[in-house]
Formats: sequence, structure tokens, C-alpha cells
Amino acid sequence: MNTTPAKPETTYTATWSRGQDEVEFFTLANGSRMRYLKAGAGPPLVLLHTVRTQLDYFQLVIPQLWNSFTVYALDLPGMGWSDIRPGASYQEVDLRAAVVEFVTGLGLDGVTLAGESMGATLALSASPALAGKVSRVVAFNPYDYPQGIQRGNRLAKLIVAGATLPVAGRLFTRMENTTVLRGIMRGGLADERNLREDFLTELRRVGRRKGYSRVAHAIFRNLSSLIAARDRYPLTHVPVVLAYGERDWSTPADREGVQRLLPNADTTLLANTGHFTALERPAEWARILLDTRTQQRHSDPDPRPDPTAAAPSA
Repeated sequence: MNTTPAKPETTYTATWSRGQDEVEFFTLANGSRMRYLKAGAGPPLVLLHTVRTQLDYFQLVIPQLWNSFTVYALDLPGMGWSDIRPGASYQEVDLRAAVVEFVTGLGLDGVTLAGESMGATLALSASPALAGKVSRVVAFNPYDYPQGIQRGNRLAKLIVAGATLPVAGRLFTRMENTTVLRGIMRGGLADERNLREDFLTELRRVGRRKGYSRVAHAIFRNLSSLIAARDRYPLTHVPVVLAYGERDWSTPADREGVQRLLPNADTTLLANTGHFTALERPAEWARILLDTRTQQRHSDPDPRPDPTAAAPSA
């Protein structure tokens, strides 16, 4: 059953996009649709959001970028206002395949792939399958280490640990309400005041969609596949920027492990910042991407093929 409206949902997005955007559906080969926003002019920039959010996560960043990029921000499969497809898998390989299909389906070239958290991991893992189309990757706080969000605070540890259980996990995802969601997300912020209440209200509106608790359960259970995706990082042959919040959930050892896999990456640390850097440091997010825009004028997309391009599709 299709659980999204015939046209993409724009009620909340319209409150911050200033009429500068187009919101459309992209239809995947399996027939399900991903909502995406397109705004601005310039080389393509594809933005991939975090666990349990949606394209509106970038609402403070996108207006700072649309004069320099054509921005494409996605609701990943099953998330935000994208279709919830019965029986769908939300493992990393499935989400990655959807990103690859989106970029190739729209015929984008010279793409900057940028993401936060799960979106950062997907940007890194998808780029080898998009050789010749992606010019660089910007990865903020890659989510590719054990426990993940459970490191945020005691509430996150309790709820998310429960949500990962094979059967009973659905009971925990159904427990989500505004208070629980607020408490969990605050565990990813250095300053709790950076969590917008209107955004939180929108996330809860999405969370009440029919079938969403099943999606949330599957996403929380896919962490092992995100960790496994690190094996694809060395296949990335375009310039990479790694950006970490000083107070991200990842440990110094986690970050060093990623840096060893991407020895040529430029790495930056954002002071007094947690996991949700696009909420806490939107100006820094934009600055880092605008810096890559300047560099991109002097570089070409990588032509080398991905040796594992035959990975399963969504």
C-alpha cells in the first residue's frame, strides 16, 4: 500500500524554503518513491540525512548553498515522506542502491555527495558505484561504529537498545512520543537549545505515519551493515572531506580507523559540536561545502569503475 500522498508533502518544508525550491518524487525501479527537494543553481550537490530525520534536517544549511549549487536533498527510502513499502529492507546496501539510482536516474554529473551520520556513511559507500559522476565526498560524523546513537545519553541507550531487538524492538519504536524523541536527539547536541521545536514536531508527524514504526525498527537494526560499509571506503577515489563534531558519539579511535581507510582525506574537527552538526553549526557546514565548490572548479570526476558495482539494488 502506498502510504504517501499523490503529491509530495510540503507543509513543513514550505516554512523554511522561501519558495526557492521544487519538491518532487523520484520513482525507484521497485516502484516506490523518494521525496526530494531541488533548489538553486550550479553544480549538483546531493544531501543525505541522518538516522530518524529527513531532508528538512538541512533547513538551516540549504539557503546558504543554493546560490552556489543545485541542491538535491533526499528523504531516504521509508523515511520522511518517502513511500513506506511493505517488506522493504533498509540495510546499508539497499539505501546505497537507492542513492546510486537517484543520481544516475536524474543524469547528474560532477556531483558533490554530502551527508551527516548515516548519510555520511552512504555518501562514502555510494561514491565508488558512481565513478565518473561524483567529484568529491563530504562526510560529517560518519555513523559506522558500534552502539552509535546509544552513546548519546541514558534515554537513547535504553530506547534504542530495545529498538534493536529482533521482535520486541517494534514495541520500543512504538513508544516514541515528543518527549522521548526530544530526549534522544538532545543526546546528539552539545547545546540542547539547537534542537528546533518546530522540526521536532515535524519528525513526530512523520513518526505517526502508518508503518513508520517498522521502518524505524529496521533502521535501528541496520547498524551492523553501516559498520560493514567501511570496507568500501578505500574504493573511494575522489577527494574526501571528513568533518567531526568535537563531541560526536564517535571516539578518537573510531575516527582514526576511518582516517586509515581514507589516508588522503582532509579532516576537520568542529569545536563544541555534537553529532547533529547541521543543526548546531549550519554556517560551518555551508562553509566547508563552499570551500569544496572552489576546489571543484579545478578538478574532474574520477573515471575509475567500481569493482563491486554489481552490488544488489533496492
